Amino acid sequence: MDEAVRVRGLRKRYGSKRYGSKRYGGATAVDGIDLSVHRGEVFAVLGPNGAGKTTTMEILEGYRRRDAGEVSVLGADPQRAGLSWRYRIGVVLQDSNDLRELTVAETVGHFARYYPNPWPVAEVIELVGLVAKAKARVRTLSGGQRRRLDVAVGLVGRPELLFLDEPTTGFDPQARRQFWDLIRQLAAGGTTILLTTHHLDEAEALANRVAVLASGRIVACGDVETLGGRAGGAATVRWLNGRHRREEHTDDPAAVVARLNSEFGGAVPGLAVTRPSLEDVYLELIK
Repeated sequence: MDEAVRVRGLRKRYGSKRYGSKRYGGATAVDGIDLSVHRGEVFAVLGPNGAGKTTTMEILEGYRRRDAGEVSVLGADPQRAGLSWRYRIGVVLQDSNDLRELTVAETVGHFARYYPNPWPVAEVIELVGLVAKAKARVRTLSGGQRRRLDVAVGLVGRPELLFLDEPTTGFDPQARRQFWDLIRQLAAGGTTILLTTHHLDEAEALANRVAVLASGRIVACGDVETLGGRAGGAATVRWLNGRHRREEHTDDPAAVVARLNSEFGGAVPGLAVTRPSLEDVYLELIK
């Protein structure tokens, strides 16, 4: 019961034809994924374009049929689940159509009517930071405000699990940070969040765990701090020697720092010790 999402052997091909019980030809989008997302965590899926992220999300959301594998989302198979299951999830798509001439409050209120026990419209609008825009028409909103409205629509049904597909694409830095605060607030309230993103700093800031997809397969999965052996990777020690910057790669940075302290007789000018960044690990994984 700790698992909000459980996936085993998930496969999806496009353009293939079925002969008997098997499919042949076409392009493989998802190639045997195993995945678990715990209740209450923020889980990020990373990968280059065409890696299979959106296809995987659409299958988990119940919008696309899989070719093979077992999928359980909140204890049900999305391919067969009914309305009572859909009331329990929220979806914020990468691209969404909207009712441009409605106001923010009218839009949220419109979608609230689809749910048996929705959040009060005013509370949702306050949660996503759009109180000042409640009476503004959707077409007048900025990109960041529009995305907050998308989240409000995804949240209005009080979902246990929220899907976010590249939620901050096109945001300026300030809008992204504000959006991150919102996601943290939702997670602190117990909402399970599954998101895809191209922004590695976003995954590092928000996610408890991440999975990296490449060519339809998961090539690494784990905590952000330890992904792909990151925590145990060689460190780089940098310092200044006169006007020249020096650096040394080592598995024992403490020993290097101690040696430098001895050589300099105290503080080491410009000393910095760094481990491989998430970007370093990610680029190595998707090669």
